[in-house]
Amino acid sequence: MATPKKRTGKASQATRRANWKGSVPATTTCPNCKAIVLTHTVCPECGYYKDGFASKKTKETKEVKAEQTVEKVETPSEEIKEEPKKTRKPRAKKADTEKKSEEKTEEKEAE
Repeated sequence: MATPKKRTGKASQATRRANWKGSVPATTTCPNCKAIVLTHTVCPECGYYKDGFASKKTKETKEVKAEQTVEKVETPSEEIKEEPKKTRKPRAKKADTEKKSEEKTEEKEAE
């Protein structure tokens, strides 16, 4: 594989990469509801495509969805119970465990 003899400058890189451009998607207006729609796609507002309806979207379903979203916004007003965070107990140091074990052995011997 060939390797470059010299480094490519920033200006050369920029001019080469300038040809990669984004393009604006083609849009049209829906003949049924006059909404802006991407070409060759079903209208998201009314469900119309070419000479007929591709999906069953009506004003009634839009109204029902609008009511459902309003209900969802109102329901979080209920009190949310927060559970206390579970934390681990701190580990006992070796010195503390040795003292406890010595105390236990002394108590057993005293009995």
